[in-house]
Amino acid sequence: MSAVCRILLLALACAAGPALSQEKSDADAEATLSAVVRVKSRILPDARTASTLGARREGTGILVREGYVLTIGYLVIEAEAIEVTAGDGRSAPAVLAAYDHATGFGLLKVVAPLSGKPLPLGDSTALAERDAAMVVGYGGREALNLVTVVSRRPYSGSWEYLLDAAIFTYPPVQNWSGAALISARGELLGVGSLIVPDAGGAGTASPGNMFVPIDLVKPILDALIANGRAPGPQRPWLGLYAEELRGRLFVTRVAREGPAERAGLESGDIIVGVGGEEVVSLADFYRKVWARGAAGVEVPLRVLQGLQVKDVSVRSIERLEYFRRQPSY
Repeated sequence: MSAVCRILLLALACAAGPALSQEKSDADAEATLSAVVRVKSRILPDARTASTLGARREGTGILVREGYVLTIGYLVIEAEAIEVTAGDGRSAPAVLAAYDHATGFGLLKVVAPLSGKPLPLGDSTALAERDAAMVVGYGGREALNLVTVVSRRPYSGSWEYLLDAAIFTYPPVQNWSGAALISARGELLGVGSLIVPDAGGAGTASPGNMFVPIDLVKPILDALIANGRAPGPQRPWLGLYAEELRGRLFVTRVAREGPAERAGLESGDIIVGVGGEEVVSLADFYRKVWARGAAGVEVPLRVLQGLQVKDVSVRSIERLEYFRRQPSY
């Protein structure tokens, strides 16, 4: 192990507290790093996400169960072929075992033996601001970075996505997609999703990364493995992308052939309310939509189109129904 890696591991242990200040052995460190793998995917030719996410994608995954790799879902959704490469350089094909839009996680089933020891799942709720952690992308020792948690707060994504307590870290790491956020105990705390300009808080100029907390997958992991989906009713999805601008919710894009487009919504529309209730933010909008019922429910929206306020009913679907899929899954 390189001197840089040893120093980072020791610095992290010391930052976490006296009880963890003893340097990890080389064997323990190597076992931790062995769980981090490269994920490469080739996307279906007619994939709906190809124009925005690309036809070939590459990032990181984490071995969390024997034969199962956890990653961020946008790397592998609508994949025609997936390849996983371990730290020893050996590759194996994989298939998408599960995708969960609510959390953003994708789970891969590796179809051939792969070296590496599964990484234990830690307690991401205990991770607080100013705590230190490691970010590890594919590449072993050279892809290990020491970071600090600078914010724990809700995150609203324009693609009908909401996290109640996302993890934001500094400094920014470039190889963030699917990267492992690891504690001094060698436990997985989060999976890399984004690079953001305001990691320290809304309105700040502090670039960093956003991680999806690992506690979100712990209650559903067995179901993802067994059934390919989280248990219970799935959230309704409208197929629109919105941003908060000047105190209003602007539709920036609608998914082609999605529910919102079929209902007549267009880019530039302003969302005024849901079912007669005013909406004041993306998070408020999502919660009011999801409160209407499970996927398939009709969602009544009030929308400002030009100078006219219209009542529009959108027949929601489950997000996974919209993606192109291989016949095998």
